[in-house]
Amino acid sequence: MSGHSKFANIKHKKEKNDAAKGKIFTIIGREIAVAVKEGGADPANNSKLRDVIAKAKANNMPNDTIERGIKKAAGDANAVNYVSITYEGYGPSGTAIIVNALTDNKNRTASNVRNAFTKGGGNVGTTGCVSYMFDERGQIIIDKEECGMDADDLMMIALDAGALDFTDEEDSYEIITSPEDFTAVRETLENEKIPMASAEVTMIPQNYVELTSEEDIKKMNRILDLLDEDDDVQDVFHNWDE
Repeated sequence: MSGHSKFANIKHKKEKNDAAKGKIFTIIGREIAVAVKEGGADPANNSKLRDVIAKAKANNMPNDTIERGIKKAAGDANAVNYVSITYEGYGPSGTAIIVNALTDNKNRTASNVRNAFTKGGGNVGTTGCVSYMFDERGQIIIDKEECGMDADDLMMIALDAGALDFTDEEDSYEIITSPEDFTAVRETLENEKIPMASAEVTMIPQNYVELTSEEDIKKMNRILDLLDEDDDVQDVFHNWDE
């Protein structure tokens, strides 16, 4: 994540995901299973499931794959029971890293996450050691090339729906919401047929760390690549200004 426009990094992440669709579909499949277990299989009565479905569509997941995932989670009493777990730690030069995982084996996941940090010269810390450096926010990114709406009109729609902030970047618009208002704002934009490049509840750093040493950059990328390769890892947030 950059201290400025987040869009370049999102496009970069999407390209990586497009090269490994199995990975992103696995991640979203687990999120669907957890959402269905927590709130039922009907998206109309389950806002978390609606958010996951929107994320699935943004990542070009086929509708029949989404529906199959929902049915499987709703109908299979023997379905894998995923547990949500968060790790916090430090990368090179004190960079802060938060890792969200969904796992059916805590020991395996903890070992893999520690291994990723260690190989990149970092270390896993205690709960709360870095999360205070981040704000939990809903973040919606709109690609200007995909959206023909006037910026002022788009801003008014977002703010009227409950958004906290609207930023006009060079190639994109960024809309920030509270976690509680994220679904309402996202659905308002969806109803207005406004295409979204990304829409998710995320952790936004209050301040960013710049890595100047090539060795530190190499180590940080090592940590992030290893976490990205782990199927148990759902999200990684950090305060490195790339």
